[in-house]
Amino acid sequence: MPVNNPKELFTKMLSDVRQRTEKTTKIYQELGEAAQDPNIKEALQSRAFLQDKILKSLDRCFELIGEKPVAISGRMEDVFVEDFRRELAEIKAPAAKAIFVLVKANHLIHLRIAEYVALIAMADVTGHLGVGVLLESCLADKLAFVERTRRLIRHTIEIKHDIRLAA
Repeated sequence: MPVNNPKELFTKMLSDVRQRTEKTTKIYQELGEAAQDPNIKEALQSRAFLQDKILKSLDRCFELIGEKPVAISGRMEDVFVEDFRRELAEIKAPAAKAIFVLVKANHLIHLRIAEYVALIAMADVTGHLGVGVLLESCLADKLAFVERTRRLIRHTIEIKHDIRLAA
């Protein structure tokens, strides 16, 4: 899609985030299945569930700017999943797999955070303050997930470390 002005760029970036949100839902589901840890699986399944709320917020953003999502041909998520599967297959220890899954979830969420920061700035610059509110809400959700993931990583390491000390 050729971009001729800031509104077209905003629409393109918002479309990209919306499409990635749909793909990310499936990725979180796959990460949860791969974790083999009930706590991690539950957290990642909850993350996938919350993606629906974010999709509705993004759809509302399009309504507010009077645009429809445009087709985007990004492959980032496909490459992410391919690499994830390959690297996970090389990890044999369940504890290491659990930590690896959380680290990959953390990588993915940080990419989303960067996108939201840019979109919020663009919403402000283009005068779409309501859109900015919706995007900030989505960003807050992402930041909460980062904190939860950080705690899960720490908890997983502590539990696995305690088990090793007891052996």
